[in-house]
Amino acid sequence: MKHGKKYRETAKLVDRTTFYEPTDAIALVKKTAVAKFDETVEVHIRTGCDGRHAEQQVRGAVVLPSGTGKTVRVLVFAKGTKLDEAQAAGADFVGGDELIPKIQHDGWLDFDVVVATPDMMGVVGRLGRILGPKGLMPNPKAGTVTMDVTKAIKDIKAGKIEYRLDKSNIIHAPIGKASFTQEALEENYNALIDAIAKARPSVLKGQYMKSVTLATTMGPGVKVSTAKYN
Repeated sequence: MKHGKKYRETAKLVDRTTFYEPTDAIALVKKTAVAKFDETVEVHIRTGCDGRHAEQQVRGAVVLPSGTGKTVRVLVFAKGTKLDEAQAAGADFVGGDELIPKIQHDGWLDFDVVVATPDMMGVVGRLGRILGPKGLMPNPKAGTVTMDVTKAIKDIKAGKIEYRLDKSNIIHAPIGKASFTQEALEENYNALIDAIAKARPSVLKGQYMKSVTLATTMGPGVKVSTAKYN
């Protein structure tokens, strides 16, 4: 893959043989953000887990203290008084069965997170083939299947993100925007890493976090020391 001139220039700032302390890595990543838009700062964690085994799956959610810098559109599947509760809490879209054909047949996907009350999961389950591959299926572990829709919506709007293993046993997660202050990014980074450290599967033998890399959307990767967590 050929990289542009800007990428090659910023890549010179990064020593690929060094494992930086988180503070230094974040400062360096901010320097490499030279795109014309406010780039997202992402963390990529290669784990020693084998996601083919259920007991080694890693999945959860964490509220980033400084938010994500992104406006998140929340769809809530509920009925009865929970519909009113969801609207009052700031959900962007609320509904029930009537939303199924809109998503199934009209291809409507103008939302970023889906929350559902447990009694609606039979309905939402019919959308598994559409929502599942896009990572939008509500899940109890992520706090998106709940009767407490107010808390779920407020947490999501405040900067709650989900993390999970991909097929290569890597976790990818955003921790904010390049325009965030150093302190804000550090707060978010620490909150995410601490949550993932606590989610270590008890059956896992050997190293859990094999490597941690920080990068902006268009920038080079910066390796972060994982000594504290292994």
